[in-house]
Amino acid sequence: MMSWAARFRLRQYAKASLWIIPLLGLLLGALSAEWAARVDGADWLPGGWRYSATTASSVLSSVVGAMVALLGFVVTIGVLVIQQATGTLSPRYMRLWYRDRLQKAVLATFTGTFAFAFSLLRKIESDSVPNLGVTLSGVAVAVSLMLLLIYLNRFTHNLRPVAIADLVGRLGAKVVARGSERIRSSAAPEGWSLPAAGPVTRIRSERGGVLQAFDAAGLIAVAAREDCVLVLTHPVGDFVPPGTTFVEAHGTSPPPDPHRVAGLVAFGAERTIEQDPAFALRILVDIAIRALSPAVNDPTTAVQVLNHVDTFLHVVGRARLGGRYVLADDRGRPRLVVPGRGWDDYLRLGVTEIREYGVTSLQVCRRLRALLEDLLETQPAERLTAVRAELGLLDEAVRRTFTDPARRATAQTPDRQGIGGVRPPRA
Repeated sequence: MMSWAARFRLRQYAKASLWIIPLLGLLLGALSAEWAARVDGADWLPGGWRYSATTASSVLSSVVGAMVALLGFVVTIGVLVIQQATGTLSPRYMRLWYRDRLQKAVLATFTGTFAFAFSLLRKIESDSVPNLGVTLSGVAVAVSLMLLLIYLNRFTHNLRPVAIADLVGRLGAKVVARGSERIRSSAAPEGWSLPAAGPVTRIRSERGGVLQAFDAAGLIAVAAREDCVLVLTHPVGDFVPPGTTFVEAHGTSPPPDPHRVAGLVAFGAERTIEQDPAFALRILVDIAIRALSPAVNDPTTAVQVLNHVDTFLHVVGRARLGGRYVLADDRGRPRLVVPGRGWDDYLRLGVTEIREYGVTSLQVCRRLRALLEDLLETQPAERLTAVRAELGLLDEAVRRTFTDPARRATAQTPDRQGIGGVRPPRA
């Protein structure tokens, strides 16, 4: 039986694949051609749907050629997207671009129309023409062209850095909300801690890789059956070298089956957003610091991305995430301990590199200060120490960079637009 980790990796491959859905479209097109040829002799077909063998051959041949050309056009667009993503955005964004459903639908429609028209060509004889199929092939071409226009419109608008930042930010926020809901539904009583005594079994990774996800329900079930507590030693997103301990089993002898436990934790070549919202924030920061590089020199884009970093940090603040989560079984007994990222971790990830690379830009300094001052107003008292520490680091960087008092004062003025915004009056 396939393990949970293997199924997870299979799902990831299927989501990122650009050939599975088009292949299904190809098969569906061929099957639809067989169906159209069989019902073509029905008496209910309109008289205007009659074609000569020469006309039908010309139409279907044109459809086949047009679909091949359109497929090449979409592939060319894909190459341009890859060039832009790796040059001006973030290579990490490509993992999301591969999964775009519209792109797969367009490719599937093109391959399906190609297979439909090509299969019907074999049915044409001097005294037998698949009239229904020829008409349907024209309809399929019209649908293909409409999807192509929608595809072009979408990528023309959505390839802007700010649009990608909005998409990534929303995905990360959904993961944060979903994860916090699951944690609340199965959280163990507060104040619980691992017993100091008792046997501890260490389960080590075989091939290693990035810890992409884990099956919390499956791990809790294993721990309940073996009457132990399982502890993940690495948070999701960490790279785990081969032979390194990634799960500890506390309080059981004999230990749970290592292969069964390993089958509930998925490793891969790179991080995913599914259970790792910090990866979404990582992509946002990558786009911002790429815009701040001397080769691009676009601080306005960095300021726009900071808007979404600001939103993401407020989402994290509402979720009340912590550095460790203890999950319980249906009887309320602690069974699984998972390391997580706390507020300080998300805050440092969101502002540190942007501050370091954008300290020479007045826009970035002013927008960062506005972001941090917003957090001072909205976050609870226990989180303000970290926010004040980041404000201190920003002040120090500004003093080091801007030696002129007037420019320093300008850089230390909060502005949600970077430069040009109006600061609301204090109550």
